[in-house]
Amino acid sequence: MKMRLSGVLVCLLLLWVDGSWGDTPANCTYEELLGTWVFQVSKGGHDNTINCSAEATGQSTVTVTLEKLSVATDELGHIGFFTLIYNQGFEVVINGYKWFAFFKYTEDGPKVTSYCDQTLPGWVHDVLGNNWACFVGKRVNSVPLKIDYKPVFSSRLHQKPYKHNLDFIDSINSVQKSWKAAPYPEHEMYTLKELHYRAGGPASRIPVRVRSMPVKADLAKMAAALPEHWDWRNVDGVNFRHPSSCGSCYSFASMGMLEARVRILTNNTETPILSPQQVVSCSEYSQGCDGGFPYLIGKYVQDFGVVDESCFPYVAKDTPCGVPQNCGRIYTAEYNYVGGFYGGCSEMAMMLELVKNGPMGVAFEVYPDFMHYKEGIYHHTGLADPFNPFELTNHAVLLVGYGRCHMTGQKYWIDGYFRIRRGSDECAIESIAVAANPIPKL
Repeated sequence: MKMRLSGVLVCLLLLWVDGSWGDTPANCTYEELLGTWVFQVSKGGHDNTINCSAEATGQSTVTVTLEKLSVATDELGHIGFFTLIYNQGFEVVINGYKWFAFFKYTEDGPKVTSYCDQTLPGWVHDVLGNNWACFVGKRVNSVPLKIDYKPVFSSRLHQKPYKHNLDFIDSINSVQKSWKAAPYPEHEMYTLKELHYRAGGPASRIPVRVRSMPVKADLAKMAAALPEHWDWRNVDGVNFRHPSSCGSCYSFASMGMLEARVRILTNNTETPILSPQQVVSCSEYSQGCDGGFPYLIGKYVQDFGVVDESCFPYVAKDTPCGVPQNCGRIYTAEYNYVGGFYGGCSEMAMMLELVKNGPMGVAFEVYPDFMHYKEGIYHHTGLADPFNPFELTNHAVLLVGYGRCHMTGQKYWIDGYFRIRRGSDECAIESIAVAANPIPKL
């Protein structure tokens, strides 16, 4: 399905045709992750087809202590790295092995209980991607259970069709001059629930922002030497970004990043179009049409590789994992949160990563006024639409550049469909940037 729409609505209306809406219901914080964990591990020696939902753990144990800011140590004295992954789980890299698991949770209707001191069955393998096993983690420090309530749509919100509120749009345009709002007739094709899902959904939210660390002097010095404007769609007249259209935001943003970075590494001699459907259908690190995270897409592509779109076309729904065996795959050499770990991000680190290595995946909070963005440099006005209730959601996009308005001096990021204020963590866009470096096909 293809159509021409102005501005970001191409991204919001088409990117959510599958109804993707978020993450797992777990909601745990960085502080709840810190401490000493015991990992109960299954028998090793498997390949990456291991089924950790069925594999028995407890063959052996490994004890790991996670300390600020991102230091992991084990009982043998090895020192490694860890990062929280959003509010969902964590990854530890230590003594030549990578450990990843989601936090445990249970659901009873709308009531969600997060067990932030335990994990669901997770995966462990060596850093070369061999010798796979399964594990479950338990934090030995006593931590009380955390009760969260997943937002639930009312029956009215489920069914009510969206109707334009022209007074709300006029209010947006009257309180600021940085950007322009406009009505989109396409919105009225959907109910409020459908529009909410297309913007990220009720579970895809940032419950607690992780503030970045102070910028070090050497990073500030390197950032000061960068050009004032940068856009990978036009570097000396060359476009290094493939023009994507519809899709699942977390998967399409990640595939767009990898596609662009392959083009950059090969000077456009390789121009792949990668398969977001493979991630939706095959990745156990994501939730299919219920959402996922660019960091874990980088991990998935390192562990399993990703094929071309032609091998596994996008169908906008969950399907069985059916990748043809004869398809070539692209892998990632590394993946990381910009700044090193979740919470280490900053404007300067993002600028350096963008210019040095290429486009990156970012997330930002979607407010009701953003649904009417037409042009200009977006920032949240603080206004709400009383006729169309809209809960805060979180949306993943591909960041391709940055710049500064010559007339006003206002700084901005470019995602390809819109511009958003830069340097003030507008809508949390400078909180969770992800970079992954692909290995082009030989």
